[in-house]
Amino acid sequence: MNNVRQSKKRDAMLALLQRTVRHPSADWVYQQMKVEFPDLSLGTVYRNLNHLYAHGLIRRVGVVNGQERYDGMVAPHSHFICDRCGTILDLPKQDPGEDYLEAVGVQYGFKAEGCEFIVRGICRDCLCAQTDAEDQ
Repeated sequence: MNNVRQSKKRDAMLALLQRTVRHPSADWVYQQMKVEFPDLSLGTVYRNLNHLYAHGLIRRVGVVNGQERYDGMVAPHSHFICDRCGTILDLPKQDPGEDYLEAVGVQYGFKAEGCEFIVRGICRDCLCAQTDAEDQ
């Protein structure tokens, strides 16, 4: 685990994040883990999420509906976030390429090492619900 001190709770949290397609909040992680670890506190969940993030083992997706959301898949990829329901979907890796990163770095005087894209809009389920409501 990248020279990170082992912890049963932290290992279980990382495994949970890596096997879910959700992009969960700390509250969701807490609810899922509370069954196996009854002494778990929400503060412990936040500390461990921050620790895993700091060591590059998880990603932060951003704040959705007032809660920070996390991703156990650290390979480069983009996200779609629904502005209505907060659903987050993984999108295939697509970025503007090395030329863009180099050009923007030169233009603004920094060394760009990567970029992340978040596409925002309305998901299929919300669009269908909107269409159904309009038809009635």
